Amino acid sequence: MTPALLRENAPFRRFWAGETISLFGDQVSLIAFPLVAVLALHAHAAQMGYLTAAALAPNLLFALHFGAWVDRRGRRRQTMIAADLGRAAALASIPLAYALGVLTIAQLYAVAFLTGTLSVLFAVSYSTLFTALVPRERYVEANQLTNGSRALSFVGGPSVGGLLVQVFSGPAALLVDAVSFIASALFLGRITPVEPPTEQAEKGHLVAGARFIWHSALLRSSLLATATINLFNFAFFALFLLYATRSLHVRPGTLGLVLGAGAVGGLIGSFATGPLSRKLGVGRAYIAGMFLFPVPLLLVPAAGGPKPLVLAMLFLAEFGSGFGVMLIDILGGALFQAAVPDRLRARFSGAYMVVNYGVRPLGGLLGGLLGSAVGLRETLWIATAGAILGGLFLLPSPAPRLRELPEQVP
Repeated sequence: MTPALLRENAPFRRFWAGETISLFGDQVSLIAFPLVAVLALHAHAAQMGYLTAAALAPNLLFALHFGAWVDRRGRRRQTMIAADLGRAAALASIPLAYALGVLTIAQLYAVAFLTGTLSVLFAVSYSTLFTALVPRERYVEANQLTNGSRALSFVGGPSVGGLLVQVFSGPAALLVDAVSFIASALFLGRITPVEPPTEQAEKGHLVAGARFIWHSALLRSSLLATATINLFNFAFFALFLLYATRSLHVRPGTLGLVLGAGAVGGLIGSFATGPLSRKLGVGRAYIAGMFLFPVPLLLVPAAGGPKPLVLAMLFLAEFGSGFGVMLIDILGGALFQAAVPDRLRARFSGAYMVVNYGVRPLGGLLGGLLGSAVGLRETLWIATAGAILGGLFLLPSPAPRLRELPEQVP
């Protein structure tokens, strides 16, 4: 049966459809892009760290300014369409260069940086467009649908990506993501939301989102928790594919299938978030996700023994982590959408991303450097332990007492 929100809200249905297709393509790229570096260009641990950092550095460099610019300019839908088309063109350049025999690691860095920059522009525009399409009382439901699509993409995307890399090549697999961005742009072109009015630039306009976060105990503790988790999680994932393929000797196709199957945990988590938040309260369910996300990843450096056991441990790590991340993303998204006023949404997103996403390239660099210095497996242990500590920031905050979504701050 089609969910009620999709039946009743045609603009959101189109928005969701484009997002769903794009998310699937992103998951193909998530496994194909680093495998291009590993298999086609024989990248080593430090280069994998640099590649991760190049993709994520724009969050640190541009998120604050892009957020202020979008709040001042408006026209979020057109901005998102332009970002989609730009990302499609950038990704398509990789298989073209590979076919011509001129692909280099430098081009991968450049494409990673450009697509990362356009993703920041898309992300700071997203929340305002989302809230223009969805009524407040349905934020959790709408976030369950969009994150449910993301969880479903976790199931199919890595499997298809791994098989495409194995059968064709990593560069050819990236065409799937390029096409998905074009589809997203087409769906966005079919909606006409009424966006909130823009705000003129005044003194302090650029840092208004950062000030808003700082003065909110809930948002401040959320940022500290998620930023800590992301720092160590990206140190982990900068080396994960390298460790799985070279140290555990898992073939790309097999790895994609195992991770895709394990991602069913995220799909289950997307359905379970609503009932859990009603039973535990929004805040406690959100905190639970902060721990359920990193703890299962301890199974990756612990993996060893016969190949079926190794694959089972990778499956369980992905299953448990996927369940936890759905709690974080669905409830975190709804909390922020409920608490942040329209006039600050893009600037809030930009300020949050500067820290929360800005630590990600640092995590990638940390993973690459530690991997070269102390070894891949040892770095995975360190990174997972560090991520688990992130959830502690929320314990003294208002989150444990929060049963429902908070009221919007004027």
